[in-house]
Amino acid sequence: MNICFVGGGNMATALIGGLLGQGFLASNISVVEINAENRLRLQNDFSVHAVENLDVGMAGSDVIVLAVKPQQLREVALQLAPQLTGQLLISIAAGIRAVDLARWADSQTIVRAMPNTPALVQSGMTGLYAMPAVSADQREAAQTILAAVGQILWLQDEAMLDAVTAISGSGPAYVFYLIEALQQAAVSLGFNHEDARRLSVATFLGGSKLADKSAEDVAVLRARVTSKNGTTERALLSMADNKVAEHIGQATLAALARSREMGVELGLAA
Repeated sequence: MNICFVGGGNMATALIGGLLGQGFLASNISVVEINAENRLRLQNDFSVHAVENLDVGMAGSDVIVLAVKPQQLREVALQLAPQLTGQLLISIAAGIRAVDLARWADSQTIVRAMPNTPALVQSGMTGLYAMPAVSADQREAAQTILAAVGQILWLQDEAMLDAVTAISGSGPAYVFYLIEALQQAAVSLGFNHEDARRLSVATFLGGSKLADKSAEDVAVLRARVTSKNGTTERALLSMADNKVAEHIGQATLAALARSREMGVELGLAA
């Protein structure tokens, strides 16, 4: 499988590193990147073929990973269209619907992917949707590429990618927000910034690992930590009084709405 990445930013870098870490050959990977400094970095770090010209980069490719910003995707797809001969297109651009990308690229072999930033440390979560024309082999290729940086979830309904965006796509920012709040609380209780950060990050990391390794529901794990009339119960009662869970739910709905809006806005391009 020969893969061409269009765009050599953070997510492409994470995917390339993940693939190479799993034994994929650098000689089977090319990157189209307009920034000369980024091209040099990719060549030095991964020994992949990094070029500026799209025609050169995609030559001989079986899979083309579109790792550009959503606002750039239409232009790139229009450039690709005359040269496509059935290659699988994988788009990681948020919001751009498959039907719009298919129209711009004149292709029906498209997989949309919604990864998140923990992919940078091979701990990502990616939602995937394949158009009906995508073959079983092409689905497997898409799975191989995205699974190189974490877990994947196939979706039957493309509309659910907006929900994936709201939960796991934007989710790392929610986690960082909560860590930041806990860290600030720790500082207010007398810890220095470094110790407050260690306490907060380690707590989230440990709690996540425990939830991941346990077969029990997180509600059961939470209850187990919450002794009656204890400190944890007092804290959780305060959160309930302040409707923290409700506000988190409202935040995800706001993200969902914006993802849908982006799909419409960006898809209106001719």
